Amino acid sequence: MKIIQIQHNDRRQQKAFIQLPFDLYKNNPYWVPPIRMDIKKIFKPENAFYKYGEAAFFLAIDKDNHPLGRLAVANNTRYNQFHKSKTAFFYYFECVDDHKVAGGLFEKGFDWAKEKGLNHMIGPKGFTVLDGFGLLIEGFEYQPAFGQAYNLAYYPALIEVQGFSKVKDILTGWVDRNTKWPEKIIKAANIIEKRRCIQTPTFKTKSDLLSIKDDLHTLYNDSLAEPAGNPPLTDEDMDQMVAQLLWIVDPKLIKIMYDDKKPIGFILAYPDIGSALQRSKGRLFPFGWLQILLERKRTQWIDLNGAGVIKEYQRLGVTSIIINELYKNLMESDQYQYGELLQFREENINSLLEASNIDIHFHKKHRLYEKGL
Repeated sequence: MKIIQIQHNDRRQQKAFIQLPFDLYKNNPYWVPPIRMDIKKIFKPENAFYKYGEAAFFLAIDKDNHPLGRLAVANNTRYNQFHKSKTAFFYYFECVDDHKVAGGLFEKGFDWAKEKGLNHMIGPKGFTVLDGFGLLIEGFEYQPAFGQAYNLAYYPALIEVQGFSKVKDILTGWVDRNTKWPEKIIKAANIIEKRRCIQTPTFKTKSDLLSIKDDLHTLYNDSLAEPAGNPPLTDEDMDQMVAQLLWIVDPKLIKIMYDDKKPIGFILAYPDIGSALQRSKGRLFPFGWLQILLERKRTQWIDLNGAGVIKEYQRLGVTSIIINELYKNLMESDQYQYGELLQFREENINSLLEASNIDIHFHKKHRLYEKGL
């Protein structure tokens, strides 16, 4: 076995890096492949991440050049400036069940990070907001939502033997039309909307969504970036996120709350297209895009991938409006029956349950790891 660092102009190596999980999970009924067109962009210099960060990609191969494992390590300079830290991130880890292969990959990753002057590593954590984060440690029998991390059950052992320890756990839960939605929350939302004249318009077209891109950008940075441990999104980050979502978005699922004309809260939700990606094996062409469009119109699942309220409104009951809007997305729809609430940080679970009294069924757990270098 040897570990190679993938060169930015070597398409054969890049193809092997991208293909590895397709081979590892070929008999796994739950894994959802990424959109291949999107994953190829991690090697493109024009990727928004490379405006403020750098990354190295490693591939473990056997004597016959057959891939055995892969790993990406990143230096996000904006994150480190924002947090005054020297942190590296690892992501895109995939590996056969062999501690030596995993150890070889991480040794190369540690060396690269230390050469960059970094002394701490966190992961799995991706390059963009829509990248999944954390390693799946519970819920292997469930299909991941679009963009959510999925891995084989032996991965935690491969990572922990490298000296990584838990930072936090992140939980995913689901609700459906039989879930009890407390009447007091619904009433409170209606009262607050009328009292403060808060409006939540319904968007009907993708053009509508493009027109509120700046509002969504501001809301994310003012409500979710810092609590999630991220630096504020740049304009390029936002453009890249919107480009990813436009393939799958159902405009009416995205909500922005306005006090007069001031954006104060939002819900980022979209139809789950995982089954279409499984059928198309992550390819958009020649017919994968049609599979996605059909799945978007018939899936019964909504993926809730973000919701937030700006600080000055967080104690004014606007959270009840967010809960009410999620309720309406399910109860007033002819299509959707289930909502998957993605990756709540464990420190927020109790406050969420106390605030909503909703019977959320938590069925997946991801773990974020760290290690000093």
